[in-house]
Amino acid sequence: MQTELHLITNEMTEILEGITEPATLIGTDYRILATNAAYRSIYGDDRPMQQRYCYEVSHGYAVPCDQAGESCPLKRCRDTGKNQRMLHLHNTPAGEEHVDVEMQPVHNASGQLVCFLEIMHRVLEAKARPGEQEGMVGRSEAFNRMLEMVHRAAPSEISVLLLGESGTGKELVAKALHDSSPRAGKSFVTVECSGLSESLFESELFGHERGAFTGAVNRKRGLVEAARGGTLFLDEIGEIPLPQQVKLLRLLETGVYRAVGSVEPQHADVRLVCATHRNLKKMVQAGEFRQDLYYRISPFPIPLPTLKQRIDDLPLLIDVLLGRLAGGEGVSVSGAALKVLMRYDFPGNIRELRNILERGILLADDGVIGVDQLPPELLMQSETGHEMSVVTAMSDAVVPLDTLEDNYLRQVAASFRGENRELAALLGISERTLYRKLRRLKIGSG
Repeated sequence: MQTELHLITNEMTEILEGITEPATLIGTDYRILATNAAYRSIYGDDRPMQQRYCYEVSHGYAVPCDQAGESCPLKRCRDTGKNQRMLHLHNTPAGEEHVDVEMQPVHNASGQLVCFLEIMHRVLEAKARPGEQEGMVGRSEAFNRMLEMVHRAAPSEISVLLLGESGTGKELVAKALHDSSPRAGKSFVTVECSGLSESLFESELFGHERGAFTGAVNRKRGLVEAARGGTLFLDEIGEIPLPQQVKLLRLLETGVYRAVGSVEPQHADVRLVCATHRNLKKMVQAGEFRQDLYYRISPFPIPLPTLKQRIDDLPLLIDVLLGRLAGGEGVSVSGAALKVLMRYDFPGNIRELRNILERGILLADDGVIGVDQLPPELLMQSETGHEMSVVTAMSDAVVPLDTLEDNYLRQVAASFRGENRELAALLGISERTLYRKLRRLKIGSG
């Protein structure tokens, strides 16, 4: 078997070098058998790759991913016998980055599984660490699920519908879809549908000729024409008046439109991305949104998580936003203030966090945003929250929150008889976060 594996490895090494993206051959025991030049240039360090465990190189783990709170593509590939693909965070010399991992089983002539081919598609739509770059940043489980959908949709021409609350960053996601698509070199045009009156809709979207109506003293190019070859982003599409929805539907069905006051048809060449915070399905049932238009714009819906759903990203988002805000360079958030923020619901999501930090920057005379620099409503929620009642019930003395959490986690882990993913769900955190907390406390996984 070892001789056969050696021969297969030698043959596959030539194939690996023909793959432009980072690729590696992994044995059934998780050991790296071979890598290509692209893999070594991105993930390599000063130690040889061969015979090291893939999970040690990619994650710095001492155990396979599935035992460390992650979904392991190799294990799933082995269990199902089928190709697997999932988004992971991988270590690089520059820090962690998002990677879309594709895992394929490799069989010998007898059909026996001998190793796995792993190809890593780098995800450039977002970053997992602070930096000066614009765009999306995150590393939580909820964020990564959304990012995986974005990465799958970006290279295609499929219409995408972004679903999320106000302030969740729908325009950033739309821009990421554009920047990672074949249309990236062309225009990205945003249409604020909530600000368009019924009378202005056609003129803004399709343009108008001189003299088409009172006040049309010049020819105006429409936003569909401005986005030619690129991406047209219709933000808050649920706000388009019902009579105008049929005109948008005609554009999507035929790819042809006419400027107001013109008889000449023009052909649209746009990739459509729409967004809304409203429940379009309920609007369809209520007769407020056309059903045929809904199906035209929603072949690939992507739900965007709220900030509360990705609260593990809060420290990272704070670092990034402080670096982007005027006067935020060198400013930090105190540990006590961070704990208050971690308990807050953020009804305004990331936009609200940005406002909180802008306010804090102006009030932080010593360069540290403390509890006193936070808006009063955050403190009111914190004082009426469950955490304060637990402290009061335990003792008249004030217990540091870190100590309280550690003691509680030790008690729960000792008494809980289910699996870690069940415990994580009950605690309201991701399985990966639970694993890290248990590892820090040197508590064995259950």
